[in-house]
Amino acid sequence: MARRPLPRILSKDSAQIARMQIARSRELARTAADSAGDVLHPLITVTRGLRLLASAGRRRWADTPKDKRGPLLFLVASVILVVALVPYGPLLAVITVMAAAAWQGRDRAPSAPEGPDESQTERLQALYEALVPYFSGPEDPAPLYAHGGEWEKAFVAHEFDDAGRLGHLLIRYPAYFPDGEPAARARIEQLLTAKAGRNREYHFAWDEAGNQLTVTVLAPLPADVPAQRFVTAPGETVLGYTDPSEVQRTLPLSYGEEQIDVPPVVWRTGIRSTEPHLLAMGHPGSGTSTLLRSIALQALQYGDVLIVDGGGTGEYTCLTGRDGVLAVECALAGALASLEWAAQETERRLIAINLARQVGDPPPADTRRPLWLLLDRPGVFAHLAATDGRKDPQALLQVPLRHGRAANVTVVVAEQLDSAEGLSDAVRQHTRARVVLGAATPQQVEAVLGVPPHTTPPTHVPPGRGYARLGSGPVHRIQVPRTPDPYDDATSDADRQAVLELLPPRTTAGEAEPTDLSKPTDPAEPAALEPAGLEPAGLKPAGLEPG
Repeated sequence: MARRPLPRILSKDSAQIARMQIARSRELARTAADSAGDVLHPLITVTRGLRLLASAGRRRWADTPKDKRGPLLFLVASVILVVALVPYGPLLAVITVMAAAAWQGRDRAPSAPEGPDESQTERLQALYEALVPYFSGPEDPAPLYAHGGEWEKAFVAHEFDDAGRLGHLLIRYPAYFPDGEPAARARIEQLLTAKAGRNREYHFAWDEAGNQLTVTVLAPLPADVPAQRFVTAPGETVLGYTDPSEVQRTLPLSYGEEQIDVPPVVWRTGIRSTEPHLLAMGHPGSGTSTLLRSIALQALQYGDVLIVDGGGTGEYTCLTGRDGVLAVECALAGALASLEWAAQETERRLIAINLARQVGDPPPADTRRPLWLLLDRPGVFAHLAATDGRKDPQALLQVPLRHGRAANVTVVVAEQLDSAEGLSDAVRQHTRARVVLGAATPQQVEAVLGVPPHTTPPTHVPPGRGYARLGSGPVHRIQVPRTPDPYDDATSDADRQAVLELLPPRTTAGEAEPTDLSKPTDPAEPAALEPAGLEPAGLKPAGLEPG
């Protein structure tokens, strides 16, 4: 009788689900402990008071000289005897002791003062006076804002942080203020940012029906969350993390030695996606290459990836020869050949899907496997192609961009803001998912996303920090997971190991036995070079030949 193999019960997905359940169990236990503390608060107070009274009694006995301890014991015994003989004496003694214990065990923390103090009042009054020229009118018989007026009528609610700066403010304004004009709103937001304190991010929520403006100081997004596997379904890609109030979903992530729940910005691709392609813009060092590496590591779980690196800095050398990576091209000839193959592969998939539907069969398996085209700075190739008299590689993206959703082909383009004019019309029209990273001005963010950001940009922006908008949806603050190049000397050992654990195994013979993956290697080693020619290596896996 053949022995049946034991089932695998500890896979990566089950381990992630187990960690999520553990985190939820900890949260339930914490909630139960808080509830129990509220119910048992009187008992805890009395117990603390009894312990304090006992400590005071021991100190008094220790401070009493030895020649006076006898009379003290006689006095205590006499009091106990009198209390025992008096009617209801023991009961009154117990009540007295409990009352004294409750008084001694009470919370002695100073109560928070009601209302703002003198410095906070001066700050609110100064903010009120600064808003008078914008929220007052000469024909208003009862102005809400006037010089020397009362700020209590205009500021409905306010909160200050520990440093004495405004953390939350609810402002009333007159109905005749043109709150529907972006220019008028921008003036108020700029004034509040300057008066409430710079070097912070503010969220402005305009209630046009109620004539109220809510100003909230946003906490900085975590910028040190390492790359890891995300609990997502096929076709879902995590672009980064955002504010808890923006999305209704959270992901369990490993944050050092802890498990935290982070609200993600999830980009859905595939046949039913309304934003099948993505465009990322930013200045040098803003983190666009980090975003592409993060997307590539997630895409390799379910599909194939083709990378075209126009920068030529070796940011994607770690993906060369990996299982599922069709090619990593850094030269113009390889980029043209790769994108030409991608266009033919898109057409082949469309024809195969159409033929299958005509006979009532499901689409072939090789057409259902996602194909990702990741292009970093394609504008560099446009200049080289014009110099050599060749075709712009972006012209070969028209077929994948127009028909990629039906063929399960996704295009991701990353370009710098100063080279935005070099993007082709097809890239601009078909990339409805947009990301802007780095220290960009509100005008630059609006030019890429179509609408201005809903928060004020911070002064110091970490790499991978910016804004994201999926189609016609709202603008989200975003922080890209920390996914550096593991072969970079400046990468820490923890980050290098985190990225290397996510990489698929190698399939190229020349790189099957690396010396030490934990140490940076030279991207120009002969073993990492592909054979010369216009046909990129690995572009024809089984079942993906152009028809």
